Amino acid sequence: MTTNHLTRKRFKVLFAGICSMLLTVGVARFSYTPLMPIMQTEAGLGIAEGGWLAAINYVGYLIGALIAAQVSSLYTKDRLYRVGLLVAIATTFMMGVSNNFWVLALSRFLAGICAVGGMLLGAALILNWLLRHDMRSELGIHFSGLGLGIAMVALFVEIASRHLDWSQQWYGLTLLGVILLIPAWYWLPPPSNSGVSQQGKVLTDRPPHKGFLAVFMLAYFCAGIGYVVSATFIVALIDQLPGLKGSGTWAFLLLGLCAAPATMLWDLFSRRWGPYNAMVVAFGVQAFAALLPVVSPTLPMALASAALFGGTFTGIVSLVLTLAGLYYPTKPAKMMGNMTICYGVAQIFAPALTGVLAERAGNYNAGMCLAAGGLFAGALLTLYLRRQPDAQTLA
Repeated sequence: MTTNHLTRKRFKVLFAGICSMLLTVGVARFSYTPLMPIMQTEAGLGIAEGGWLAAINYVGYLIGALIAAQVSSLYTKDRLYRVGLLVAIATTFMMGVSNNFWVLALSRFLAGICAVGGMLLGAALILNWLLRHDMRSELGIHFSGLGLGIAMVALFVEIASRHLDWSQQWYGLTLLGVILLIPAWYWLPPPSNSGVSQQGKVLTDRPPHKGFLAVFMLAYFCAGIGYVVSATFIVALIDQLPGLKGSGTWAFLLLGLCAAPATMLWDLFSRRWGPYNAMVVAFGVQAFAALLPVVSPTLPMALASAALFGGTFTGIVSLVLTLAGLYYPTKPAKMMGNMTICYGVAQIFAPALTGVLAERAGNYNAGMCLAAGGLFAGALLTLYLRRQPDAQTLA
């Protein structure tokens, strides 16, 4: 394979991964965040119900992560990845069919499962392809699809809400998903179970010790708390501030635009500082971002919070899952799935708790403080991890 051909192939593989993220995470999963306030106004969705739907979505994501952690064959992962793409389209369509809570809940549950297709299975397949072709083992470009997906659906909702009702917007997103399906399906090649790269390098698993892994998983659990509260409620939080109704979607767009390039920047920071040091910084900045709209409930602070949150949460996800794949290069979805289980457990109770607290207090301040506390704890745990021998084995 010539260098030019391999470069073109790499572009297509990475672009397939980005499109899978745009479909399974952007369209099927994150569209709910900017559409939630609209559905509360037009479809009669309650504040607490909105929180429960978010929690149900993360239950589905957790189950998907459990499945990914148990599947060893890359060929099975590839089949599940493609099933997830199709389910993402179906669940998006379901959201526009009815405002019945249980129909919406089933859609959010299945959307959570299929999000694993782009987040974990797609990442595992792409990382394995990169390693087998002796390329830099970084997933920053792939996870830029997180930020691009957020920006894409935020812009779509901002424009479409002027002309379409809530259900018609879900149908429009379904059509967008069909377009994204084509490169996501056809440009990701079939996997190989070969344990040797094209240049003859043996791909060897280097699993961390159980104690190290337990702390690592707890740190990622804390990241899940910090992520889910802001990701789910940032639009509603801003829309409820005095004189800011309608501004939340723009904040969500800003969040996505900052998140898209951030994953690649965190790859650079990781090379310079080391991945664990980079994660400590990301945790700290994200904790600060969560507190900004609590300390100063104004539009500039809310936008700054969204920008900093977008620029850090994708970095944490990318760094953690890249490390998981490097510890297990022959079966990267194994540790990725286990890590995401911890991330997913946090995402089950945090949005539901935040929704209940917001309904009682009339604001989301308690939820944002919960997010900041979780992130600060994650930073401390990562500081501990960086000093352990297992953190040095990948240097």
